[in-house]
Amino acid sequence: MKISIVILNYNGKRHMERFLPSVVQHTTTADTEIVIADNCSTDDSILFLKSTYPQLRLIQLDKNYGFAGGYNKALAQIEAEYFILLNSDVEVTPDWVEHLEKVMDERPEVAACQPKIRALNDRARFEHAGACGGFIDRLGYPFCRGRLFSSLEEDKGQYDTVREVFWATGACLFIRSKEFFDAGGFDDTFFAHMEEIDLCWRLKSRGRSILCIPQSTVYHLGGGSMSAKNSRKTYLNFRNNWSMLYKNLTDEELQKIAFPRFVLDYVAAMQMLLTGQFKHALQVPKARKDYKAIRKDLAAKRETNLRLATVAKPSGMLTKSLLRMYYLQGKKCFSQLENLIR
Repeated sequence: MKISIVILNYNGKRHMERFLPSVVQHTTTADTEIVIADNCSTDDSILFLKSTYPQLRLIQLDKNYGFAGGYNKALAQIEAEYFILLNSDVEVTPDWVEHLEKVMDERPEVAACQPKIRALNDRARFEHAGACGGFIDRLGYPFCRGRLFSSLEEDKGQYDTVREVFWATGACLFIRSKEFFDAGGFDDTFFAHMEEIDLCWRLKSRGRSILCIPQSTVYHLGGGSMSAKNSRKTYLNFRNNWSMLYKNLTDEELQKIAFPRFVLDYVAAMQMLLTGQFKHALQVPKARKDYKAIRKDLAAKRETNLRLATVAKPSGMLTKSLLRMYYLQGKKCFSQLENLIR
């Protein structure tokens, strides 16, 4: 098989009822298969899939391994040249696969790519989880072409060029299977959130390229498995961000950002308290504590990452603080930052 579209599901029957028809309709080439990997759902997902889509391959995992572990275990059972990791709450469009496939076939130096991601409920705007390609600032805050923090730009074609990015979204990640396995796949300890940025960082550091191909467009609902209101999402974002930074930065680089990030983390927690988000605020110190507890387990992975790195400063990093530029200088559009991205 050339391409396997792999949809990880956990209690997502309602999403598959709504979004799987578009994936089936717009996946037309003979060398492309659709695989559903189920993370031990407790709803009627399996019954629905077997009765409605018996032609699709179903992989049933024995427990919920999260996004990272679930995909690792599922992809190990699939043989294909390319994987497309697709969230269950994504609506695809005609030729969405063909545009991505064409670029990947023509450019062997590209390890992974993503399409343009628009918001399903506001279809003229970019969507939070990926927009038109991901970047990262010098303190480790991720952002996108078309999305800075919560500011989502209207898509007016301003980012319709194929462009090198720092990371491609896990909501719709097109990746060479060999690159995925050679880089070690996702880090299971992340469970969910930022595992795709961590993986892309490894690939970029090893001299590989990551692209956004905006000629392919999909629409993402977002929050399908864990909404922003869930305080566990806050916990995972803070813990995994620190884990990612530790795994991919040198001691010198970590020392430069340690104090400002410590201060900014607790500024964020204070802001949560002041706005009544008490459960979320408590997750910040918990995330930092748990990151320190697992750091020794990440040490071997960090040593491997630093040893195999051939590029000291991968492209796609903002040389300034995104927080400063966004909140103090009022820069709300990616185009206002572009000349500061190396």
